[in-house]
Amino acid sequence: MTTPPSAFPDVEKLVVDVLKADPALAGATIAVNAPAGFDGTTSAVLVNRRGGAWIGDQHVDMPLIEFEVYGPSKTAAHVLANAARRALLATIGKQIGANNRVHDVEEQDGPRWLPDYLYRGANRYLCVIRLSLSVF
Repeated sequence: MTTPPSAFPDVEKLVVDVLKADPALAGATIAVNAPAGFDGTTSAVLVNRRGGAWIGDQHVDMPLIEFEVYGPSKTAAHVLANAARRALLATIGKQIGANNRVHDVEEQDGPRWLPDYLYRGANRYLCVIRLSLSVF
């Protein structure tokens, strides 16, 4: 087994860039952290890495990416969650960033409605998607 790199690519930034480039997500906030003043009632996709695994022989990082998707209504949040999922699933076989190729994208969970106790009145769906991403 090969030694993992000392630093993995910033997969959160790579995914944010993919989502920002998708016209179906125009008008939504796409970020790692909620913007100042965010209350959970506007269209937003928050992207976070939630673990993953290094596959040494193949130089592949397999991060779990969580989307917290918010909208002004439950229906709007669901539509946005599906658009974000579709955009990331469409990266199979493509290069993202300068040196990373997506070998596979697999949904692990979602979209799943989950009340948000941080933002009262929020309409939130969660999705977890695993990427298989070359690391060189």
